Amino acid sequence: MRPVRAHPLRRFILRRLALGVLTLFLVSVLVFAATEALPGNAARAVLGRNATPAALASLETKLHLDRPVWVQYELWLGGVLSGRPGRSLVNGEKVLAQVAPRIRNSAVLLTLAGLFGVPLALLAGIVAATRRDGAFDASVSTIALALAALPEFVVGIFLVILLATTVIHWLPPVSLVPPGTSVLARPRILVLPVLTLMLVIFPYIFRMMRGSMAEILESDYIEMARLKGLGQRRLVMLHALPNAIAPVIQVIALTFAYLAGGVVLVEYVFAYPGIGQGLVEAIFARDIPVIQFDVVVLAGFYVSLNIVADLLAVLATPRLRTAG
Repeated sequence: MRPVRAHPLRRFILRRLALGVLTLFLVSVLVFAATEALPGNAARAVLGRNATPAALASLETKLHLDRPVWVQYELWLGGVLSGRPGRSLVNGEKVLAQVAPRIRNSAVLLTLAGLFGVPLALLAGIVAATRRDGAFDASVSTIALALAALPEFVVGIFLVILLATTVIHWLPPVSLVPPGTSVLARPRILVLPVLTLMLVIFPYIFRMMRGSMAEILESDYIEMARLKGLGQRRLVMLHALPNAIAPVIQVIALTFAYLAGGVVLVEYVFAYPGIGQGLVEAIFARDIPVIQFDVVVLAGFYVSLNIVADLLAVLATPRLRTAG
């Protein structure tokens, strides 16, 4: 009796999940090792230079600094996996309680950027492909190339100068939110950071959509549909788009994975209370438990989106779905 083999898609998912877990484990080791290698003593950084030896010894015991490094890592990793990643060295609050609101705020930022930025980039790519080498195609392609060459913080600073300070005073230049207040309660503060992220993701999605659509529009079956008298709008939306969207889906997911790092700079520029801004503040304050947890969360977001991107690419490609 022949053994029953798992479905190729199931094997792929299990393999990618295993690699994702391994990646996060290696990231956790590197993050812990890097923070432990920082010069100075965390207990002394908390208590100050005038701390007594007894106070230092007491805090070192509380933070497990008197134990071997591998024991410290085991205790820290166990706390992270159990939802208890320790307490902040700056204010004594639980790390999870301190970071969770910032994760929600960053999720709001990325969600809004996706809801507005992705359809805009897809629509621009479709129009540019249908009007290839025209004025619209040339102008938008040039703008996209320029945006792709600019770092996130440069785009953000330019928008601040244009819309909040020097040229026009329409929007607040920083996204300050009172403690305990939802960012959605003050939608004006979201405009500039969301617009910055939209411009950051626009060129990559636009160029992939334009290239994929242009290639499909030159295929034989599209030409046959034209000869049969099919209207341009129906030809594009019903015949070309379903075949052109497959590679673009993966680019969208990978672009948002890239934003796991880009959001740190954007949030810092606008003082937006997200996980990126929290990470920068924790680095300045040398708040090691917060730094470690923030980096692991960002790494988890990046790994998860890479897995999603690979899965969407397989689902959108019949040859990959059925490959053994």
